[in-house]
Amino acid sequence: MLPACDSGQNSNISSPPATKPQVSVVTLHPQSVAITAELPGRTTASLEAEVRPQVGGIIQKRLFEEGGEVKEGDALYQINPATYQADYDSAAADLQKAEAALPSAEAKVERYRGLIDQNAVSKQDLDDALASLAQAYADVAAAKAAVETAKINLAYTTITAPISGRVDKSTLTPGALVTASQDTALTTIRTLDPINVDVTQSSTNLLNLRQAIDAGRIKISGSNVSVKLKLENGTIYPLTGKLEFAESAVSETTGTYSVRAQFPNPDRLLLPGMYVRALVEEGVADNSFLMPQRAVSRNAKGEPTALFVNGEGKIEERVLDVGQSVGNNWLVNSGVSDDDRVVVEGSQLVRAGQDVDAVEVIIDDTTGEVRERKQGALPSTEAVSNVASNESLGKIEADASVKN
Repeated sequence: MLPACDSGQNSNISSPPATKPQVSVVTLHPQSVAITAELPGRTTASLEAEVRPQVGGIIQKRLFEEGGEVKEGDALYQINPATYQADYDSAAADLQKAEAALPSAEAKVERYRGLIDQNAVSKQDLDDALASLAQAYADVAAAKAAVETAKINLAYTTITAPISGRVDKSTLTPGALVTASQDTALTTIRTLDPINVDVTQSSTNLLNLRQAIDAGRIKISGSNVSVKLKLENGTIYPLTGKLEFAESAVSETTGTYSVRAQFPNPDRLLLPGMYVRALVEEGVADNSFLMPQRAVSRNAKGEPTALFVNGEGKIEERVLDVGQSVGNNWLVNSGVSDDDRVVVEGSQLVRAGQDVDAVEVIIDDTTGEVRERKQGALPSTEAVSNVASNESLGKIEADASVKN
């Protein structure tokens, strides 16, 4: 009787119904995508000038505050002007002497011209008087030039700022002897507002961009290309810059070319030499699809693929033509269409042709993680993996109840 009872109880137990795997999907729609290139680079001063003396002498005073802001024409150093003042005074006296001899030479020429008609003086005397007058004019001109030279040298004893900007520390102190056009700069001035950012772009990316523009996939955004800046600590610089120029030749050694952008820097947050990454807006791709990077994998051939849920609720695998990355997404050139549902969670538990329950989720573009789930969706891919194990657990519990 016991085997008969066991047989009867087993016949009344039914296996739990099969459950479809649940996957999370994102519905794709065409949109206009701003194509940006993230390029490494360093900041450089928009203007930079090394201050050197143009005359020799002893530095008497330093007239600026180290590390402060100076304007063009501000006095920086004072060199002892005594020698140059004496040279100027001497040149001025020579000019007066030359100008004093000029009236006498002019009067002599005029007098000889009146007497030449009366044969009172010879023509040779008139020629000598004309030569003396020309010499007097030359002496005056030379004296004026000497005065101007002495005046310039005297002015050079006050060393002024050639540009506006922030001045570095002084390499020499008062009392030091300097010479004209010496190798050692007294200080350096850098203009920090605006500031330049020099970045490098590969020639391969340039070719890809030009071909995409020619094919009509990307429309250029005009001549005024805006540029964003990512700082060393990962934050975005609040002010927007603009592209100034790009080099017309590619480096034969590195295969890159330089691009310069200029940024306003009123708070002096950016200093020359900082490592930054410039986000250059190269154009706009209309009617394009962005697919979360977590949904894309590669097959045995190395081709990018993704799993989709079709209209019948079945899984299908497609090979994609993936372009560049845009944030945490891939720009897909072909292989998708409007309202396609791509699997972003649970892809490891399903295969092509399998029936699934698709639940819509929203992906955070900043982090690439799931930001919002539809009511009833599984909280994570781990919960999705529990679907299969729950079936086995149900069978074990049923067997245990029979034995009891």
